Amino acid sequence: MRLEVKGLSKAFGGVHAVDELDFTVEPGQIYAVIGPNGAGKTTLFNLISGIYRPDCGEIRLNDERVTNLPPEQLAARGMLRTFQHMQVCMNMSALENVMLGRHLHTVRGFWSALLRLPQLRRSEQACREQAAELLEFVGCHDYLESAASALPYGALKRLEIARALAAKPGILLLDEPAAGLNTTETAALERLIASIAADGITVVLVEHDMKLVMSISEQVLVLDYGRRLAVGTPTEVRQNPDVIAAYLGG
Repeated sequence: MRLEVKGLSKAFGGVHAVDELDFTVEPGQIYAVIGPNGAGKTTLFNLISGIYRPDCGEIRLNDERVTNLPPEQLAARGMLRTFQHMQVCMNMSALENVMLGRHLHTVRGFWSALLRLPQLRRSEQACREQAAELLEFVGCHDYLESAASALPYGALKRLEIARALAAKPGILLLDEPAAGLNTTETAALERLIASIAADGITVVLVEHDMKLVMSISEQVLVLDYGRRLAVGTPTEVRQNPDVIAAYLGG
């Protein structure tokens, strides 16, 4: 899925969090957004995912204008996201959390639910099986029936990704997926993101872990005070003197 952002701007009380931003993410890419704290990264994600409405500018998915569409309509079109502060249902099992992500693709209806029609039962069973497969894909199969509240932090991060994948996204937005992870967990996350992209899903991530960003991304967008400071391959960005001065350091 292709993402285009053109002239996107958002201000809060006169402060330009995102200022006339342009960039394009090609289908199947792993695209990273980096920048200092306050650079506008989270605001950008909230604009793209429909949580905020831009002051001006345009957002397009596969050439369809989706500016100002709410998150549920964007999800129906194939855009899903995770959050820096995880949105996991702690009172549900890992399997139930992922099944919750499948709701866009399950059989629904009052009479089907009331009469427990065979079509509904088959849909529920297929949903359970697919949720279990996704938990295995993200490395959480051992926690299949465990309460989410009992999962270690790294597994919870992967569980949230599994739930997003359950909705069959064409593009996945990951908001600081490596935050709080140790070295081993970050390495597992890197492999997982690579596997997701290998399946043809476009991945856009906001991330502070520069080792992860530089090792896995195909393109890197650097923000500074809401504006595009640089964009290019990890090597190009790492060698850009403006980026070195503003963010990466000597």
